[in-house]
Amino acid sequence: MDVYENLKKAGIELPEKLAAAGLYKPVNQAGNLLFVSGQGSMDKGVHLTGRVGVDVSVEQAQYAARVCAINTLSALEAYLGDLNRIKRCVKILAFVAGADDFTGQAQVVNGASQVFIDAFGEEGRHARSAIGTNSLPLGLTVEVESIFEINED
Repeated sequence: MDVYENLKKAGIELPEKLAAAGLYKPVNQAGNLLFVSGQGSMDKGVHLTGRVGVDVSVEQAQYAARVCAINTLSALEAYLGDLNRIKRCVKILAFVAGADDFTGQAQVVNGASQVFIDAFGEEGRHARSAIGTNSLPLGLTVEVESIFEINED
């Protein structure tokens, strides 16, 4: 399996890595695990903002989650140099900004999960939490943090 071929088949192009927006590492390695800081819904320099059920539809939020996952892959590529070094996606934690009565966070986060499955096949399936919130940094709609395992050298 070649991750880059999988991405091409899925029509996914990786953007340039986003700079860290604070005093943290975008990717932090502990043994064979890579902890990826929260990646926001920023698409080609445009912040995808708003709250689901207020001014953003579920479909728009799913796209925002997809963008977060693609940004995650970009951060991983910048850190590793080659996404084929990744063994599997272990877990993602996603935050979805929504109306107080919005309960479809899991449906929104499927947009991110699908990217990892497209990239890594069955090794892209992961444990997951989808949490609703009333606000995210910069007014973003979705933020996704993740844990990946890399192959031993």
